[in-house]
Amino acid sequence: MATPTLKLNPPFRAEHIGSLKRPTKLLEKRKEFENGKCTAEELKVVEDEAIRTIVQMQREVGIKGITDGEFRRHMFYDGVFDNLEGMKHVKPVPLEMLMDYVPDVAAFKEHDFKGADTYICVSKLKRTKPFYVPQYEALKALTNPEEHKNIKITMAAPEWFHLRHGEYAYPKDVYKNDDEYFADIAIAYQAEIQDLYAAGCRNIQIDDPLLAYFCAESMIKGMEERGIDHVALLDTYIKAYNECLKGRPADMNVGLHLCRGNFRNGLHFSEGGYDRIAIKLFREINVDCYYLEYDTPRAGTFEPLKHLPAHKAVVLGLISTKFPRLEDVDDLVKRVQNAANIIASGDPPRAVDVALNQICISPQCGFASHSEGNLVDEHAMREKLSLVVRTAQAIWGSV
Repeated sequence: MATPTLKLNPPFRAEHIGSLKRPTKLLEKRKEFENGKCTAEELKVVEDEAIRTIVQMQREVGIKGITDGEFRRHMFYDGVFDNLEGMKHVKPVPLEMLMDYVPDVAAFKEHDFKGADTYICVSKLKRTKPFYVPQYEALKALTNPEEHKNIKITMAAPEWFHLRHGEYAYPKDVYKNDDEYFADIAIAYQAEIQDLYAAGCRNIQIDDPLLAYFCAESMIKGMEERGIDHVALLDTYIKAYNECLKGRPADMNVGLHLCRGNFRNGLHFSEGGYDRIAIKLFREINVDCYYLEYDTPRAGTFEPLKHLPAHKAVVLGLISTKFPRLEDVDDLVKRVQNAANIIASGDPPRAVDVALNQICISPQCGFASHSEGNLVDEHAMREKLSLVVRTAQAIWGSV
């Protein structure tokens, strides 16, 4: 049997995850909008101005997979469940509806964050309007025609609220089990992907810190104490992913981004290498590439990459978005070479140069997964993205 062809363009050698630092003017205007002091049209004018500027910055540093920086969102996972019929906005969230074994829930309770909101399923789920198509169309209007095929749209993970709320994720008189719940979510994702494709989108990235939580001993222990079969639940989520992606066009690149949290002031939620989930992650989820956190020891070693199939790519998140200090190019080159050696020794074994061709590089996560962002200002963000490009050029001669 012939080896499936590696799909690499997109992603590009030098990538970024999606969210970028929002300018103060945009943050202030969104606050006005949320307080009823300006219209949606007035907010859009400021959003468009900010996006034009951030797109130009991406061009100038050499990033080709252009995003709008998620400037039209408050949180990175906005877009799906807030637009899905059958979901109800709940604020504040009753504490009993939050599963303490989920690392970000535990962190929020420990840091006493007030007024958290969520979405809960209350009736049959149905996509009655697009999730991200308007954002793609708006970015098309602000970019050049030759850039449209490279626009990347980031999407929420299909299991986002399910893991967080456990038994409270949906009423049992609405869905009998997880399979029924995710079947309707899959129908919604399938329709969204087809509509994005029809609009011209060829590059999507699903952001999923939750899969990385299955690498955390704290969550595994907490689930076992509650009598929850974490192995079966991970299998449920993998099945859900593959159903969501069923029927996607062959020339649409789908990437999956995993990290362990990137909240205020560099706060992260979990630790643990990819070893526990690597085989299922790389071999069973039908995506083309993986954007993996690798900027600190909390993500473990490159050893799990030996399970990466020959027809998939990995985008190594070697550069921190949490702090402004710049990494060293030579060190980054050595780390990429180390990763290539490990991939080459995997199953099936392959030449190091073949393994190196499966690798791209990026920052570890977005620069502003939530609107407030991290301790990296706009200048430092630009320097970080320039570093990604310079490193890619040093390794592959191109981006």
